[in-house]
Order: sequence, then C-alpha cells, then structure tokens
Amino acid sequence: MPDPDPAMLQDKRDTSVPLTRSSSSGISLNPSLRWLGLGLLPLAFFLADKKTSSQSSLDNYILCTENSVGIYTVDNLNTRTQCILVDGAYIRGSGTLGNLSSQGLASGREVRYLEPGVIVIPGISDSHGHILEYGGTQQLLLQGAKTIQDAVTLVREFILANPDIRDDPSKPVTGGGWDHTIWPGGIWPTAADLEADEIVRGRHVVLQSKDCHALWVSGKALEMSMPFPEEVDGGIIARNSAGQPTGTLLDNAQELLKQPELTESDLMRRFKVAVRDAHRFGLTSIHDAGLNPISLAFFKRQAKLGPLPIRIYGMSFFDETEPYWGNTSRPTVDIEYGRLSSRSVKIFADGALRTGGAALHAPYHDKPSTSGFMRIDPAVLTDFIPKFLRDGWQVNVHAIGDKANKIVIDAFEMSLKGANVTALRPRLEHAQMMTQEDMTRLGRLGVIASIQPAHAISDMWYAETRLGPERIKELYAFRSIIDSGAKIAMGSDFPVEDMNPLAGFYAAITRKSPSGESPHGSAGWFPEQRLTREEALRGISSFISVVHRLRSLQGMTIDPAFASFTENNLGSLEVGKRADFTILSQDIMEVPAEDILKTTVLATIIDGKPVYGKI
Repeated sequence: MPDPDPAMLQDKRDTSVPLTRSSSSGISLNPSLRWLGLGLLPLAFFLADKKTSSQSSLDNYILCTENSVGIYTVDNLNTRTQCILVDGAYIRGSGTLGNLSSQGLASGREVRYLEPGVIVIPGISDSHGHILEYGGTQQLLLQGAKTIQDAVTLVREFILANPDIRDDPSKPVTGGGWDHTIWPGGIWPTAADLEADEIVRGRHVVLQSKDCHALWVSGKALEMSMPFPEEVDGGIIARNSAGQPTGTLLDNAQELLKQPELTESDLMRRFKVAVRDAHRFGLTSIHDAGLNPISLAFFKRQAKLGPLPIRIYGMSFFDETEPYWGNTSRPTVDIEYGRLSSRSVKIFADGALRTGGAALHAPYHDKPSTSGFMRIDPAVLTDFIPKFLRDGWQVNVHAIGDKANKIVIDAFEMSLKGANVTALRPRLEHAQMMTQEDMTRLGRLGVIASIQPAHAISDMWYAETRLGPERIKELYAFRSIIDSGAKIAMGSDFPVEDMNPLAGFYAAITRKSPSGESPHGSAGWFPEQRLTREEALRGISSFISVVHRLRSLQGMTIDPAFASFTENNLGSLEVGKRADFTILSQDIMEVPAEDILKTTVLATIIDGKPVYGKI
C-alpha cells in the first residue's frame, strides 16, 4: 500500500469526536468537544457542489453525514465523526467538514452529503461463508419446506419452470436448504420420496441440507455412485433394514457421491449470484471457508483476469488423504489488486449438531445410542497443525461439539508452545459448544473463535431436546467465551444462514427470532450470553478481544480484519486504510432492537467506488 501523502494526514484529536458513555445505554458526546462544528468555513465550503454527479467520477471526494457523528470509524477509541476524505482507493482524512476545510483539504473536492439519519460504518466482513455453495443453492431453495412433500413439490416446480431441465431428464437438478429438524417427527428424507413424484422420478437430483453436512439424493444419483462401502470414517450412509442406501449421506459420506463436474460457466453463474447478494447486504469482504478445493482455484483464475468484485480471504481445503503440502505451497496475501488472499487452511474436526454429527463427550440426549463422531483422527490434527503453523499458514479448524472442541484446543495448545500466536492467529471455526475449562484455555492461548450468532437463534428451538437441560448452557455461550478472554470474529456461515450480516448482528444482541420470540420468552434465549451492539459491530468489521469489550462495531468490522491479517488496511475508517465502507439507512447502534432488521443498505463501497447503490 502506498504511503499516505503527509499533507493529507491530520491530528485526529482535532478532527474527530471521542465518545463518553452516558448513564444510559446510549452514546453521548464529550461535553468539552461539543463546540466542534462547522464554524466559520472558507469560501471553498460554500462553493462545494452538493449535487450527485456520475458515480464513475468518484476518485477524490469528501463524504459527510448531516450530523457531526454519523460515521463510525471503529478505531481504537471508537471515534465517531462527520466526514471522511476519499482519495482513490484510500481514506486520506477524517473529521468535521469545517476542520477539513480549514486545512485546505476541501478545496477542489466534491462534497457529498447523506440524508439525515443515515450512518456510515466500515465495510462489513463475513468471517465464515461459502461463496460458490451459496450461489448453487439459490436456484432451488428448500428452506421454506415444512414437510418432505413440500420439498419434493419445490423440486417439481423448479423442473417445470425451467424448460431446459424439464425437456432433458439427463440434466442434473441441484438445490439446498432442507431442514429435517422442522419436519414432522424429524425424519430423514429418502430417494423414494423423490421417486414418488412423476416429474422428479428418474432424474439425477442432489439436494444439500441447510447445514451443508448432509445430502439428499435421488435413486439415479445413488445408482451412478454405486457401490458404496459398508462404513465411512467420519460419515454415515443412511440405510434401510435390508442394508441398502436410502438416499441420505452425512458428512464424509457426501464425498462418495459422484456428480457431474461443474463447468467454468456453472462456477461463474454461482459466483455472480453470491457477489450480487453480498453487495446488496453491504459486504465488502468474505472469508470463504473452504468446503471444496474448486472454489479457491476458481477465485485465483478470476483474480488473474482483473480485480475481483469483492475481497476474498480464501481457506485451502485440507484433505488428510493427500501428502502434506504446506511446505511446497506458499501463502499468498493481497494478490491481484489486493482483492484475494490465501494464507489459511481449513480442517474439519466433526459434523454438525443439526444432523447429529457433532462430536460430544456424552451421548445425545434424544439419541443415547450415539455421541456423534469425529471426521478426522485426532492424531492427524497433532501431526499436521504444527507443520502448517511452522510453514506460515493460519490453521482454521471446524469444531462444533464439546468433544471436538476439546480435541482441537488440545492440538492448538501443543502446537503453540513457544510460538508467537499473534503472528499465527489460529481460528476455531464455529466454537459452538465448549466446557468452561476449554473456554478459559481458548482465551489463554489466543485462539480466535469464529462464531455465527444466527446459528443460535436457528438452533434454539431444538437444541435442548438434543443436548438436555444442562449441556445446553455450553452451547453458543458467546458472552462466556469473551469473558474468558477469547477473541471472536463474526460470520453467517451462508448459505446455512441468511447472508444478511444484520441478521447476525440482531441475533448476537437479542438472541431472539426475527419475530421477537425465543424458548425463554421475550428476554431472549439465555439472554446473559448476549453481546453488546458495540461488540457485534466490531465483530462484523474486523476483530474483538476482551480489551475491546466496551468498544463499537468490532464483531463485523475490525475483528474479521484481524482474523484475516488485514487490520492495517481494512476494518476501520482511518487515514491510510482502504476506502471500504457500508452506508445504512438508519443507526443500528441506537434504534430499538426490533427495528434493526428494517435497516436497508443504501450503498456498498469498495476502494472508494460504489459496487452497490450510489452516494
């Protein structure tokens, strides 16, 4: 990144408005600094054009809110200010318009104003999503299906609505989002359910579950993948009483399914759908959590053709059957226009709670015959994690159940002895269920907990049935994790949950459904585990620690930046950083919690230019 022009830098003590905490839960200005207003402005201010010109001309401008504190910078002081000066792809100044003008920084620059009530926050980052998988599920969404028959009907309607598929039975049908936990009896779907419909019958159908840990497939898809082994390490092939596969494959068993290879046009179609929605939801950066190695390879090909339309922090998929590659491949950082980095490896430790694959210390409350399972031998973790860390790779491990989390933390503890954890920044992806002892170890080790608050309000309706009244207290215990000194970064795990980061923000601070309900009433599900709005905002823009517990917007801004080694360039609106920001229709830090989901994204800005909306 080029060094900022020294003339563009200003003393932030003179151009920004620190906050003090009032006796209420709101934010108040430091009384000694209330005089910082427009003041007596030079002629350049009055000549500034308030009208919006072509968005393509946005190379050098000042963006201001109507009030003096409408821009949340999310710096170390959680400063709020009135204006930011954008020069090309970078922020070169901030403060009141009066101060910028008095320093000669407004002269010759267009000043753009936002409507009253609108706020600006650092570009939102999703710390855990699946870009191409999201694009693949959007063509046939099954999330609204309340029964197996509802889901089959949606598949039927999709086929009939697409003539190219309707008229060619050999074309595969793919979709996703089904959730057996909301179906009567919680029964698993079968290939026979698909074959019962005359339109669907005989077609190659592959449907991903909501949590991406199970596949529901047709008889044709099963037939093409025969024969199946009797058992699968770290996975389950659902079978009938005769021992024949019924059409549901869990976790590692999903890899046994032979599917038509996706073409470049297939991948591009999925990519465009995901990026379109990401921009619409205010996302400027996504950590792609390595479900399939084809994703990162595709991103690298696209990056060589020109700037990616969104920043991607890619995780390399770990295949334990392959030789170790950490010493032969090199991590890449900010390659191809600064839009793509690949310096981490993604390892799966266990399955998911929803599908019964999360590895638990004790049997499931509703199914005492099983405690879930590990998808990987613990010995592999203790062998490979130190190697990857030694060779400069960030190690990110998926762990859901309390047993899986303990095993992974054990491996991290062994691997990090004598290491500089700040330089390595290992991550526990999901960190859903942990004992208090393991939460404390997580904090002591400095391992980042990459959490998805929307999972909590999705799972709260069935989780106690699965875990019982005591163990449920260890699930999604976000406040306990932070109070143990651990660091967090927030994401959605889309397409498992809604891509909208404000849905996760809302879930983190309320622990209630969008309609305001929870198993524990209007106060929320285990309300003592809620995050503050300040923590949640930082969690979707960069990175949070116990030190920053009372600071703003970290969970979705500065915390993800730290978790992806980009805190020097992204995650806050500070001089010298990239001009990535999101413009929201209302102040999510102050409106009633029930109104947060009414907020709309007015514009998404990457490198100073709108990729969605306009300014």
